[in-house]
Amino acid sequence: MVISLINRKLVRKPKIASAFLILLLPFALASQENTFDYFYRVYFTDKGENEYNLYSPEDLLSERAVIRRQKSGIITPDFRDIPVYQGYIDQITVLGYSLHGRSRWMNTALFKTIGPGDTERLLEMPFVLDVRMVRRASAKSEFSDKLANFVLQEDPSAFDRPLSMINGVQLHNSGFTGKGRLIAVLDGGFLNADQIPALNDLRKRGGIKGTYDFVLNNRFVYGYHTHGTQVLSVLSGKIVNLLAGTAPGADYLLIRTEDTGSEFPVEEDYWVAGAEFADSLGADIISSSLGYFMFDDPEMDYKYSSMDGRTAFITRAAGVAVSKGILVVSSAGNERNKEWLHIIAPSDGDSVLSAGAVDAGRTISAFSSAGPSADGRVKPDVATQGVGVPVQRSPEAVVRANGTSFSCPVLSGMCACLMQAVPAASVTDIISAIRSTADRSSSPDSLYGYGIPDMMAAIRVLQDILVAKPENESVIGPNPFTYNIEVTFKNPPGSLTVEIVSASGRIIARHIFKDYVSRKLTITDLQNADQGIYFIRLSTRNGTFTHKAIKMKR
Repeated sequence: MVISLINRKLVRKPKIASAFLILLLPFALASQENTFDYFYRVYFTDKGENEYNLYSPEDLLSERAVIRRQKSGIITPDFRDIPVYQGYIDQITVLGYSLHGRSRWMNTALFKTIGPGDTERLLEMPFVLDVRMVRRASAKSEFSDKLANFVLQEDPSAFDRPLSMINGVQLHNSGFTGKGRLIAVLDGGFLNADQIPALNDLRKRGGIKGTYDFVLNNRFVYGYHTHGTQVLSVLSGKIVNLLAGTAPGADYLLIRTEDTGSEFPVEEDYWVAGAEFADSLGADIISSSLGYFMFDDPEMDYKYSSMDGRTAFITRAAGVAVSKGILVVSSAGNERNKEWLHIIAPSDGDSVLSAGAVDAGRTISAFSSAGPSADGRVKPDVATQGVGVPVQRSPEAVVRANGTSFSCPVLSGMCACLMQAVPAASVTDIISAIRSTADRSSSPDSLYGYGIPDMMAAIRVLQDILVAKPENESVIGPNPFTYNIEVTFKNPPGSLTVEIVSASGRIIARHIFKDYVSRKLTITDLQNADQGIYFIRLSTRNGTFTHKAIKMKR
């Protein structure tokens, strides 16, 4: 069945071994009961007595996060990595405000009160730059069903059409499934994600590397809503002939940032907290099927003019995430057949990769939000299937769903596969390659953006820039080697058989690819092999080539 989903969308230098704890400690101080009706975002003028020389990268980030930044040449730490000054927090809590969370990137803190707070008194504090109410008491929310599902009729398209449309099947058949990449899924809940059969493989291999709920400040995320579960099934799900995830080999962080019972700007603060959490644990990609423009209090609404890439709080934070080496992929929104029409934040970000939705026949959907951004940039960036996408939300059945909520994970999952195929590619490289090889790149528009991506073409573009072509048909290296060995081809070999042979002639491993789409191949079969001489035999459409490799002790 088709489901139509309508989406609205530390103190002084801490000596804590885990970056996970470094980030969560400020949140653990807040009450676990969501009984506060008023939330305030307080902007600070500076970071107080906290200074760069008080912190090393390891104090603030996991080893994985530090490595990701080093790869991109990002200086760590910088001003945005330094924690919000605890002394400022203390002075505000004395006034009766309860701390819910804080953002080191934006240098803000989120406070809550049972009744209205005295914001004028806060503004009188010399270290307070600004105060904004981001949630207040209100009647029943107009958006309480913002992630609701609507069941329609069956969709006849192939279960793997979201992959085949963008040449993703070939990437998977070449072994590029997102392995080694960490994707943070920011959503409204993951009800049944700990049960559905589509995620059996993910759970069995321990692929869920962390969870946190920034709405209620605890680690439990397997409740509240199935929206995140469906998104995760598009990314990592696998059921033969029913569902094929776009990055089944990747690892995941499941992060709840959406309060599904109402709609207020405080959810942007939750999102920023989730993004910082993802950063601290070394996420490579943020996949966000959420967005903001209208709220329960109309005075808090954004205008279309705010969709300019630099106004919305969440969009500015998404830009910071990208500056830390994280690829942010966002739903463009489902608003074109409604009064709003336009893209929503944070998809308006100039460095955010935003996804519109097409049907199985490559036609833009009626609901997919229209660009351009308010300052005239091409948006959405590209469009992938978001109509009739197979998802699983309960243990009983696989269903079909509509929404840019699902074109987003189709795109973000394939980006993880690109990252695996071309590890040297930066976020900017990947976005540029996807845009330039999409089918409307020569004449982008406000509905399809640069068009429907071609992931095989994107790999070719990235490798032409980042992988030197050998003079011979293939070369191997390093040689001698101690762990893995890499083969570099002059051209993608297409049909490929790889045989690893011992010095005595025994075949240790054989791999057969019907259509290998990359010029790089990583051989991992000899990681634990004895020291000695081995032969790598490569059979391609251009002939058979044999390389002698020498394995050394570690």
